[in-house]
Amino acid sequence: MDWPERVFNDKGRAAPARARRGEPISALIDRRRLLLGAAALSLAPAAAAAAAGGLGFRPLSPSIGPREAVAEGYQRAIVLRWGDPLWSDAPAFDPSRPDADAAARQFGFNNDFTAFLPLEDGDPDRGLLVVNHEYPNPHLMFAGLQETTAAAEMSLDQVRFTMAACGMSVVELRRRAGVWTCVLDSPFNRRVTATTPVRISGPAAGHPRLRTGADPTGRQVLGTHDNCNGGVTPWGTVLSGEEGSADFFGGAVSGHPDPAHLARNHYDDLEPHGRYGWARADRRFDINHEPNEPNRFEWVVEIDPFDPEAAPVKRTALGRFAHEGAQCALAPDGRVVVYLGDDWEYEYCYRFVTARPFDPNNRAANRDLLDEGVLSVARFSAEGAVDWLPLVHGVGPLTAQNGFHSQGDVLVETRRAADLLGATPMDSPEGYLPDPRTGRIIIALTGAGEDRTAGTNPANPRRDNAAGHLLELIPPDAGQGPDHAADRFAWTLFALCGDPAEAGEGARFHPDAGPEDWFEAPDNLAFDAAGHLWVCTDGPGRRNHDGLWVMATEGETRAWPRLFYSPPAGAECCSPAFTPDGSGVFVAIQHPAEGKASLTEVKARWPDGDPALPPRPSVIFISRTDGGPVVDDRA
Repeated sequence: MDWPERVFNDKGRAAPARARRGEPISALIDRRRLLLGAAALSLAPAAAAAAAGGLGFRPLSPSIGPREAVAEGYQRAIVLRWGDPLWSDAPAFDPSRPDADAAARQFGFNNDFTAFLPLEDGDPDRGLLVVNHEYPNPHLMFAGLQETTAAAEMSLDQVRFTMAACGMSVVELRRRAGVWTCVLDSPFNRRVTATTPVRISGPAAGHPRLRTGADPTGRQVLGTHDNCNGGVTPWGTVLSGEEGSADFFGGAVSGHPDPAHLARNHYDDLEPHGRYGWARADRRFDINHEPNEPNRFEWVVEIDPFDPEAAPVKRTALGRFAHEGAQCALAPDGRVVVYLGDDWEYEYCYRFVTARPFDPNNRAANRDLLDEGVLSVARFSAEGAVDWLPLVHGVGPLTAQNGFHSQGDVLVETRRAADLLGATPMDSPEGYLPDPRTGRIIIALTGAGEDRTAGTNPANPRRDNAAGHLLELIPPDAGQGPDHAADRFAWTLFALCGDPAEAGEGARFHPDAGPEDWFEAPDNLAFDAAGHLWVCTDGPGRRNHDGLWVMATEGETRAWPRLFYSPPAGAECCSPAFTPDGSGVFVAIQHPAEGKASLTEVKARWPDGDPALPPRPSVIFISRTDGGPVVDDRA
């Protein structure tokens, strides 16, 4: 498949930008920049690109297969494993004796998002690691369970154990002789689980559809789960995206008072006790017993890692959908912009802009900054523009005539509101990250199946997009830097993932990238201090390989990926988080051995290699063996 006509002419070269009558001048300037960026994909000379981006490491080959490996000259160390104690009085890890109280004092399961935050003393050898724990794999946690029947066969102790292993961890780390370890009993150490009290704030707080028998106010919920990716605010709190909830709930959709609302939020064919059996241990996870409980999840949770006594808060102003992440940027006037992707096939890209500016001199003044502002959804045009459509009660179709009587209604039914505004259906938007140097935003779209019911569109041009792709959004220049709060951006395709050699697939990377460099299913993203884009893949897809890839976003080697790290078999590597001094990167290793039906099928018990223990999701740290920066352009 060729690139969209708006970018390339029939010879594959970038088409010239032409003024359009009535088009804002900022859009014209940015479209010109967009076209020049796209041209780099086709016109970069092979000789100049031969150095593979000047990344300073010899890349791995995907032909190594699904096994753990790191680029030559680097080393990886285990920092934290599922079940490691965070306090000295926590019991030793023993999944054969599941105890929810023990799990709540140990590092959680299936870590996804990671953030490393330095402490106020500025010591480069100390910091707080904040980690999301997305979901359990009971059949890989406990002996004797099968994946398809675990929900019904688990003991109640096992069910409660998984509830305590989800949520979030805050851990103080200290580095000695280059090795990062947990500081036991640190006053910052904290676990947030499925039973931790969480405050609900913002326009939907107290909404009738958030009220339950246990919480008639609709302002406090127990716990958080399905915590996928996230972000860090300018004032140093962490945003955790609740990606979805259907797997955690049981019951019959046909018996629910509002099955259409459930269906629009992808609650289809629920298992009687939920996928993980939680409804057996806590009836609030039975939708027929507590119909409103699902509405209390799939929000963005804000947690203050520096204040263990502060309750986590669900910020409803940021909308309800499958939040993959919540990455922040600043508009020129100081308002905070949060980029939010709905990680589901044919769902949307969102942006939230605060009503008030961030105050860098008064942290307390920013405490509830995310409760007021405008949530918008993206519409991508064939002309290369992104229009941000405000999801505001009373504006356009978001009126009582269509069932929206308040802003709370709009936020509880964010997806339906976005439908009515004509947002662009996307191929599972996951990573969604502004480049701190340039202000451009990269969006990772993990992919969509060949039965694309939503139809193709310029920003999602392949009907069978199992391989996914990367987009680049370009905010206009406001004279003081990129204006992340502008109503209109430009956009371009950064890469179409997959195998360029496969006929009909239409994959495109840098023209000199070869079979060793191609990947599919892009997921989490990160930028290092030098501006390189780091991409974690989540397939493993047809190539049977996930990994952590690095590439340039500018210059002659733009969009040329190089494989830096390969996780163990069955695992997904997630959310690279760099130390402030650039000496290394934390990476979450999620669900090692996933794909196996039971523990009896798992031979490699990563990372311990102990046949008496299950595989353990872990956080690793990767650094250069010579102690230099993790990426050195001078090499």
